[in-house]
Amino acid sequence: MAHIKLDEKLPGIRGLFAFRPETALPMSELVEVLLHTPGTLSMGERELIATYVSAQNDCFYCQSAHGAIAAIHLDGDEDLVRQVKQNFEQANVSNRLKSLLAIAGKVQQSGRKVTAEDVERARKEGATDQEIHDTVLIAAVFCMCNRYVDGLATWAPQDADAYRQRAAPVARDGYIKAVQAYVKTA
Repeated sequence: MAHIKLDEKLPGIRGLFAFRPETALPMSELVEVLLHTPGTLSMGERELIATYVSAQNDCFYCQSAHGAIAAIHLDGDEDLVRQVKQNFEQANVSNRLKSLLAIAGKVQQSGRKVTAEDVERARKEGATDQEIHDTVLIAAVFCMCNRYVDGLATWAPQDADAYRQRAAPVARDGYIKAVQAYVKTA
């Protein structure tokens, strides 16, 4: 049971956004820019970064939601999502993404753990400054979101199909449209 009174039909961050709609749009706009706009990292790669950080933070709702979205962007490859969460260095992803996931993992622990060597590894694997920047920001934003969701003890569906069903429209239409569907802002 959540620590505050939330709409019982809306799990995770969705219930929190409905509770305080004035925070929903700015947070969704940031996530939209980071995960759903065109970029040199694919939407699937960026969703994998969010999923990995959420898994490291043990946030079941966020790792499940973003893992399902990542899988859609990765042609349904749920096994790859599991590989990244369990051991990204052994996962079937590019060395560039592995180097960025290493940075994201350090940010998850503490931003100060990211070293010049981590950044140099990413550059050697072809990562641009914007990709490095966005990786750090994705990791930081998802640490915040994970703590928001879990800090207020929101509920999370245990059925993977619930996440798959919700993932399809988000993967297609983005985060702002998804939030507007259930949050009425003044």
